[in-house]
Amino acid sequence: MIRFRFGLTPVHDIQPWGGDTPSLSWFSLTDGWYDIEADGRHLFRHPADGTSVDYYVVRLWEDVLDALPQALEPVPADLVAFMAGDHAQWLPADRPDAEAAATWYGQHALDTGYLRSAPHIRWWRTTAEAEGDLMTVTWTEAQDVDDGRVTLPTPDFVAAVTAFHHDLLAAMEERVTALEATGPPPGVHIDLPHLRREQRDRATWLGRALERPCETDWAAVRAGARLLVPPPPP
Repeated sequence: MIRFRFGLTPVHDIQPWGGDTPSLSWFSLTDGWYDIEADGRHLFRHPADGTSVDYYVVRLWEDVLDALPQALEPVPADLVAFMAGDHAQWLPADRPDAEAAATWYGQHALDTGYLRSAPHIRWWRTTAEAEGDLMTVTWTEAQDVDDGRVTLPTPDFVAAVTAFHHDLLAAMEERVTALEATGPPPGVHIDLPHLRREQRDRATWLGRALERPCETDWAAVRAGARLLVPPPPP
């Protein structure tokens, strides 16, 4: 029900960074395209021509892993409505508790602010006994109209992120190994020992993200949520 898709640009077609000494790094070597497929929808596909995002794949990978701890922290039952609501409907509230609630809410969004006309994607986990352990993924198009929602078992969501991680690291392992054998393209500098060290380090990022604890101040979040979305009168 959700899949992270990507492809890498051939090394000789990647534009190096820098002026007098053009170079390529692990980051820039992930130049390519990416997309998220959710419930049959391609969230990053341009509606006019059907093309996917043309950017460094590592940026999506980093942002997904950065958001993963908060995404996997179960939302308490009394805060699900707040999490699922529209922040455009919040009341103004200049209080620390309101800031804590707004920050917690925002941590469940994937960063797409660096793209033009990108969807606004949010995800959160619920573990209600009646429904089971579920992830909800919502997306809103650039026109700020709620466009879609999919709910799937949390293990399936984690499996999709894990597959994305392993597929990208496998593709980059092949790329790094080839460069170690052939050397950089003519006229381009690549620090090959550093490239190998970075490849080994980034292979550990998923495990670290899954183990990173959240330190949510639930009292502050609950108080702030009541300020931003007051309960209806009795």
